Amino acid sequence: MILSEQKTHLYCPSLTSYQRRETITINIGGIPMGSDYPIRIQSMTTVDTMDTQGSIDEVIRMVESGCEYVRITAPSVKEAQNLENIRNGLRKAGIQVPLIADIHFTPNAAELAARIVEKVRINPGNYADRKRFEVIDYTDASYAAELERIREKFIPLVKICKEYGTAMRIGTNHGSLSDRILSRYGDTPLGMVESALEFLRICEELNYYNIALSMKSSNTQVMVEAYRLLVQRLDEEGLKPYPLHLGVTEAGEAEDGRIKSAVGIGTLLEDGLGDTVRVSLTEAPEHEAPVARALVERYTNRQPHAPIQPISHCPINPFQYSRRDTSEVYNIGHLNVPRVIADYSDIEIQSLNDLKSIGHFFLPVPDKWAMNDQGADFIYTGRRPVPFMLPNGLKEIIDYPVWADHVDRSNKFPLFQADEWLNAEAYSGVLNFVRGSIHDFDQAFLEKIVGNAHAVLVLYTDNHHAMPELRRFFYTLVEMGIRIPVIVERPYAADMGDKLTLYSATDLGGLLVDGFGDGTMLIQQFEANAAHSERLKAAASFNSIAFGILQAARTRMSKTEYISCPSCGRTLFDLQETTAMIRKHTEHLKGIKIGIMGCIVNGPGEMADADYGYVGMGKDKIALYRGQEVIKRSVHASKAVDELIDLIREDGRWIEPDEQEILA
Repeated sequence: MILSEQKTHLYCPSLTSYQRRETITINIGGIPMGSDYPIRIQSMTTVDTMDTQGSIDEVIRMVESGCEYVRITAPSVKEAQNLENIRNGLRKAGIQVPLIADIHFTPNAAELAARIVEKVRINPGNYADRKRFEVIDYTDASYAAELERIREKFIPLVKICKEYGTAMRIGTNHGSLSDRILSRYGDTPLGMVESALEFLRICEELNYYNIALSMKSSNTQVMVEAYRLLVQRLDEEGLKPYPLHLGVTEAGEAEDGRIKSAVGIGTLLEDGLGDTVRVSLTEAPEHEAPVARALVERYTNRQPHAPIQPISHCPINPFQYSRRDTSEVYNIGHLNVPRVIADYSDIEIQSLNDLKSIGHFFLPVPDKWAMNDQGADFIYTGRRPVPFMLPNGLKEIIDYPVWADHVDRSNKFPLFQADEWLNAEAYSGVLNFVRGSIHDFDQAFLEKIVGNAHAVLVLYTDNHHAMPELRRFFYTLVEMGIRIPVIVERPYAADMGDKLTLYSATDLGGLLVDGFGDGTMLIQQFEANAAHSERLKAAASFNSIAFGILQAARTRMSKTEYISCPSCGRTLFDLQETTAMIRKHTEHLKGIKIGIMGCIVNGPGEMADADYGYVGMGKDKIALYRGQEVIKRSVHASKAVDELIDLIREDGRWIEPDEQEILA
């Protein structure tokens, strides 16, 4: 299983051995950032920056929750000026946390803030540009002239930062790329990277290096690809290895927000990329740091881990999503969406109602089964076959010895261990699952199974460095041209809380964003005395998480997606309340993406690929968008949700809740 020895550049120190990417150290108010230091945790305030005491109180709560840096918006000069009052109040209270001014359209605010706080964040998409969604045909000369204009606007800030010892983050956002970048590079990871490099090159010309970089997007595939490409481009151009700030913009709330954050951030952390993390949830900011900390702490003791066979090149394009080409076996692989297998191997099924946990409902009055949008595709019962006929939309997987002795094999498929497969006396003529690790599925085994038209591999690992070992096997399949579908199995304790969501989303999402995996099977690990009801509750949670991971990785859409910003001092309405209200009315619209943005800064751009947008534009005033086009302006907040529904209805995409079976 040796891959080609062809040397190609890797976007991280190693794809198989956990190592932090080496970076320069930057100083932010006495708390340094870089590979010689722990991965730092940060968040952003939500209180109006002009509310001095409110901002101070919120920062204190954030620091107590684990924030090492705190970002505060400064949309204009008056907010930038008030940063000094906030800073003084914090210092008086004994809080020394470094403050970061968040700047978008106002260079003069940035230049003032850089004299007050420890770091400024600028967005190259709108710091010296405006976004009008215009396509401009630039010549090389006219493009160079635009770069010179940017240079003139940006140099004063760089000089101030050098003079005051202020750090800077050049933070590109996928949704706010300038018309200039979009016209030349398109809406791509390359455009995101080039947007930042234009500003970074100016900094290096002036010998200013106290810089962190970020490539944020609400699309996890785009976000991961952009960070990878950024690292490669820094190396290719001989620029310094700057620290990386990781984050998924507008991740949302609750479980969905945590899953999306972990898919993007966790995938990069697995490869040793990232020096500070901000998790963007539509929740109180003090809720963000513990989630970020849970993600980061997973890598504190990652080394040593069992060795994984190294590779000399990446056999896929890590900068552009492409799903691995596989054969179709039954309803798995090829063009089929990734399948969800629910683990009931440690649950004694007692009644029809026990399948409610995985989205299948028996309705006594019409005497039929129904399924919601998160109905599992398969149920793995191990050695405990279901004692009744399953609904048509759910197939059963049982261990091979039980399957071999079972009289009725209709809609039941065997799961073999790798050695069982080699010595079995009977096989399904439709679908066979074969379970093993990268060590079981060695070259000799693969050569024996490769021609079987009815086999699907179930891949697991015991390696502490789990995702890279699983990925290593997929690399082997790609290199060998093997098209057998693969289900990814990962076990987790049922009582892990947030860590269950974060770890599973990292392990599985990190594969899915690279196009690997034709299905998921999350194995539930219970305490021996766990009650039946507890096991069913865990089954529901694992099933929800599995579908959430597939959605966050953009590989299977099973529910409405909400791209909601985490709120900040610019927000013009209560984001948490409004998001909950919009969700209540629209959560049955499977596959539709709705952006909920607190202000115009995080408006049409940051929504990126949302189908519809709800954007604050003034007190009690909302703008409604179709894609990136504003359809209605200044809609009163009391009517905005109804008008959003009317817009969706006008497009023929509205479904009345009572037209489908919404089963909870």
